[in-house]
Amino acid sequence: MSELTDEELATYEWQTWIPGFGVEGQRKLKSASVLVSRCGGLGGTVAYQLAAAGVGKLILAHAGNVKPSDLNRQLLQTHADIGKPRIESIARRLKDLNPRVEIVAHDENVSEQNAPQLVSQADVIVDAAPMFEERFALNRAAVRQRKPIVECAVYGMDLQVTTVIPGRTACLQCVVPTVPPEWKRQFPVLGAVSGVAACLGAVEAIKLLTGLGKPLAGVQLLMSLDTQQTRHLKLRRDPRCPVCAGCNAEGRP
Repeated sequence: MSELTDEELATYEWQTWIPGFGVEGQRKLKSASVLVSRCGGLGGTVAYQLAAAGVGKLILAHAGNVKPSDLNRQLLQTHADIGKPRIESIARRLKDLNPRVEIVAHDENVSEQNAPQLVSQADVIVDAAPMFEERFALNRAAVRQRKPIVECAVYGMDLQVTTVIPGRTACLQCVVPTVPPEWKRQFPVLGAVSGVAACLGAVEAIKLLTGLGKPLAGVQLLMSLDTQQTRHLKLRRDPRCPVCAGCNAEGRP
């Protein structure tokens, strides 16, 4: 496990005071790697929080160029970045925040072809993709490689966060067997709602990496921020799931 420099001890001092975290938890973060799928309004803020917390390596997958409509929520972009590759400003802003973090930047979104290789680089995966095709590909690769996934999503004023632990909890396809027919690429979103979901997702990733607290394993946190209502929904595994059926805590037979 990586040792901390004097500069790192000073930078992360306040969070090492958290009971159950300490310097040992900080060392675990420094030694850890996290894959973030899509670094927009949701995933970009997840990545920003993980970089600030001292995660040692971030693998980022996000394609396309910055558009004006990104700027209400994608806080790693600026007006000066319009027309330029999103991943360039994402990597630059994260390094500006924490020059010690290793950034592995991919100017592509997750697909069936690249998901296994991307997942293999990480200890924990954070799924913040807007398209179910990407989510399903990431879910399949993570279940096969036994990597935990933090699932984050927003729509309008609503958000949901859960943690998938292969062999123990329902996977994404247990909960959403097929792409919802009404789902569209563009949907209503308020940047502040994305930020709330992102911070919750970042905390989930930190808990998984350090053993701090109790993750939302098999439990979906639902929040409606227009009314500030919160619910916890227990998720059940589908014994006929084409992705995780037969997968148990000891491994896939």
